[in-house]
Parts: sequence; structure tokens; C-alpha cells
Amino acid sequence: MPLKGSVPAPPPPVPLKNGAAPPLPPPLFGAAKNLGPKRPTTRLKRSAQMGNLYRVLKKKMEGTNQEGPIPEGRSSQARRGLTGNSNGGKQGMADTIAEITKKSSYFQQIEKDVKKHAKSIMEVKGAITNFQTKDMTELLKFHKYVESHLEDLIDEGQVLARFEGFPTKKLETLRTAAALYLKLDAIVTNLKIWKVVAPLGQLLDRIEHYFNKIKGEVEAFERTKDEEAKKFQTHSINFDFNIIIRIKESMVDVSSSCMELALQERRQMKAVENKETPGSKTERPTKDCTTKLLWKSFHFAFRVYTFAGGQDDRAEQLTRELALQIESNLQHQ
Repeated sequence: MPLKGSVPAPPPPVPLKNGAAPPLPPPLFGAAKNLGPKRPTTRLKRSAQMGNLYRVLKKKMEGTNQEGPIPEGRSSQARRGLTGNSNGGKQGMADTIAEITKKSSYFQQIEKDVKKHAKSIMEVKGAITNFQTKDMTELLKFHKYVESHLEDLIDEGQVLARFEGFPTKKLETLRTAAALYLKLDAIVTNLKIWKVVAPLGQLLDRIEHYFNKIKGEVEAFERTKDEEAKKFQTHSINFDFNIIIRIKESMVDVSSSCMELALQERRQMKAVENKETPGSKTERPTKDCTTKLLWKSFHFAFRVYTFAGGQDDRAEQLTRELALQIESNLQHQ
């Protein structure tokens, strides 16, 4: 019996059966729960003003009674232009044909390639089997290395089939990932070097045409992104999907430059109007034309905002200035 005021002794430990390990201690308070990859960061953010500005201006410019911003829909006809297509081999049929045509010059050339390139192919086989990366520059470099060893084969499928265990599926996945990244990176490059120059009307026509093209491709790819990621990871390729964010940020930059040009042309036009005599024949049509171009610039900015899922501080400021200018033009017409 414990003495009065003493602390009772702890109970004896529970004996473990079959050498089992003791239970783990409870997790510490505030311990990290998600150890997975961090979410990609972007300078784009949702706007508190963009939707309302679009609704008000659309009503005034087009006479509609929309009660909210019209989100840019995703076309059900969007083509899957960025996903890789696997070319399933018909090895059984190929083997049969090869058996029948053993004496043909084509078959002899295949056998010649097998012997001539055996050492090189075995080297590529090992390299592909062990290849893993999350660096897209390394991916493209390795893809170039592989193609340099296979490009001279008269019939790649027939030749590689002679090498047991050649990682054909990983080779196809490697090519798909490299082609996909090259295409997405080309979009970023095109947007970064896009020349934003007057006249504004022609500029908007060109950039909208390009935007409509890449928008369908990017959105189609985003719908299959998770599936593609799993396929790539199965073959130890961690694809850098931040390239999509770079496309959206670059598209916002081009849109902002178009708005700057629209405001610049309006200031230049206003300076010309101030020199004209009141009531001249060119004054009213010039204002009407300028207002339409300002609205077209704003409408394009809204479509880009919806596509990108947000805008940066520069775009936020420019859309506000553009909306005020459109309002001013409409009041003076």
C-alpha cells in the first residue's frame, strides 16, 4: 500500500508477444502532415474587380443584361493536341512477315543493323532502363542522345525487337514527354518575343487568333494532366508542369502590353482631337472607333484572365484604367 501523499508507481509494462515492437508514440502537436510536393507558386491572383467591370462594360457596349461575369467556357471540341499517342506494335505480324521474307534484301539489312549496332543498342538499353529525372533540360539532352543512336536503323521496331528486354514502352514515354515539353516551351518562347506594336486593331486580331489556338491545347492537356503525370512517373520521369503556369503568366503579360498600347493610342488620338475644330466630320467617327478598340482590348484581357485563373498587379491596374477610359468615351459620345 502506498503511503499517504506519495505518487503511486506506474503499472508494469504489457509484455509483448512474439517479439513485437512496442507501439509508436503519438505524433507531436503541429507535426507536418503533408510531405508531398509543394504546390506551384504564381504571381497571378483572383481579382475583386475584374468580373464586375466586365459585366458593366459588356452591358453598355453590347446592350446585354448579364447579372454576372460570363466565364470562358471550355470547348468540348478542344483537341488533344498535346498528349502523346502510343504506336502499338504488331510484333506477331512483323515476325511472320520477316519469316516469309528471310531472303529479301530488306530482311538482310535488318540483320545487318542488328549486328552493326549491337554494342550501341545495348548501351542505349541500359541508359534508358536506368534513366530518371525531374530536370526537363536533362530530359531533352537525354532524348537527343537516344535518338542519335537509333536514327540510322532501317526499321527501329524490327531491330530493337531482336534485343530481349529492350525498354520499348519507356522509350515511347521518353519521346512523348520530350515532345510535349518542347511544344509547351515553344508557346512560352513565342509569347515572350511577341511584338506588341501598332496598329492596335491588327495586333489584337493576331494575338487573339494565337490565343484561341493555344487555349484549346492547354486546356485539353490540363484535363489529362494527372493521367499523363502518372504515366511519366511510372517510368521515373517527373514532368515539370510549372510550364503551364509560365504559359499563363506570359499570356497575361502580352494582354497587359496590348492594354498599354490601347491607352497610348487613345492619348495620341485625344491630342489630335484637341487640335481639331469643334464639330469637324472626323471627330465623332474617330471616338467611336477608339472606344470599340478599347473595349476589344478589355474583352481580350478578360478572356486571358479567365484562362489564366487570375492576373498580376500590372494587369489589375491597366484593366481599371482601361475601364475608366471606356466609361469616359461613352459619356462624351
